[in-house]
Amino acid sequence: MAHFEYVAIDSQGQETSGTMEARSSNEVVAALRQQGMFPTGVSEIGKAVAVPVARAVSAVPTAVATPAAKVVAAGGKKKFSLKFLEKKTVDGKLMMIFTRQLATLIDAGLPLLRGLEVLGKQEKDPVLKKIIMDLSEAVQGGSTFSESLGQHPATFNRLFVNMVKAGELGGVLEVVLNRLAEFQEKAQKLRNKVKSAMTYPVIVLSIAILILIFLLTFIVPKFEQIFKDLLGNKPLPWLTMTVMNASRTAVANWYILVMLVIGAVVGWKMLTRSPKGRAWLDRASLKAPLFGDLMQKSSISRFSRTLGTLITSGVPILQALMITRETAGNSVIYEAVTKVHDAVKEGETIVTPLEASNVFPAMVISMVDVGEETGQLPDMLLKVADVFDDEVDNTVDALTSLLEPLMIVFLAVIVGTIVIALFMPMVELLKNMSNPGAGS
Repeated sequence: MAHFEYVAIDSQGQETSGTMEARSSNEVVAALRQQGMFPTGVSEIGKAVAVPVARAVSAVPTAVATPAAKVVAAGGKKKFSLKFLEKKTVDGKLMMIFTRQLATLIDAGLPLLRGLEVLGKQEKDPVLKKIIMDLSEAVQGGSTFSESLGQHPATFNRLFVNMVKAGELGGVLEVVLNRLAEFQEKAQKLRNKVKSAMTYPVIVLSIAILILIFLLTFIVPKFEQIFKDLLGNKPLPWLTMTVMNASRTAVANWYILVMLVIGAVVGWKMLTRSPKGRAWLDRASLKAPLFGDLMQKSSISRFSRTLGTLITSGVPILQALMITRETAGNSVIYEAVTKVHDAVKEGETIVTPLEASNVFPAMVISMVDVGEETGQLPDMLLKVADVFDDEVDNTVDALTSLLEPLMIVFLAVIVGTIVIALFMPMVELLKNMSNPGAGS
């Protein structure tokens, strides 16, 4: 039997040290774990060899052992970086992984402070690493986790902070973090689906515009000179003349076209930043052909999942409605949730203002009504979100299958019109060359 010195973290997150008699350092680690402590260093008295932190934390279940090992490998070394090149925001996927890992660590029995230290040491993203370290310092200084999160509003929105606060008050922080991780995963999946549906036509339209500019500014003027040399003053087909006139206008007034594009971009930004303009665009987006249905379904899914997740986590209904309103992402939904909040504040149901908004389908109204009557409103809202997530998937698939041939035809019409316009005089020229007598 040998004597060992150890340093460990107790269940309150405080560091403690002492000595223990055991056959090996592994036996010391196991004994400390049984006492609810998490060893960070073990060394045999008389020998300067300490058990590394990775071995101490390896006693934690396998789900969290790998991140701990990465902490030791990272070594906490500081890297030189240029401030102006550093990122300022945290990617949604990284936030999702951080939330899931923290929930796993706390669920495995690791104290919150220790969990933050482990994740902070292993994190490679510099922005998120600094935020985690700030959270760790704030918690160590006596702040609650929700208060610490509130100090970083650009990274953790009110939804995140208030759900954590509800988890702290209910003593179910790990459950709430798991719900948050699931919420982030599904929200990210929904966001990616909507982006994929919008990206394809934008790319094809951009390519079509670039091709059109290239043909009008470089190709058409060369053909115009060829026709002038070969045909002289002979009249050209109307389609050819139309394309050539468009080419001359584009080349001669290119600066006006550039100014129009810049003006359109500036006008769009001013419109989106204006409350009235934003409201008009949001209403128009919900009624737009092809994409309106997709925008409506994604907005309803976001509303239902946010409100359902908040209420399930223990956030009061009025506070949950306020948070849902701020994360709606659409002024039409924002107004509808505001009316719901006012109705609930006066002791009324949420069904009437939802129905009056003319945004939510009858199926959603019915399910919310049943949820209120049976006391299962959060479950009903989450079911509505699942249903509309599937609807978004189906709508995206349908849009993709419809837009692909439409965009190909659109591109073919633009290029084909210019090509036909340029070759019509060439056909006439070839006819005259094969039959010289016809031209006299």
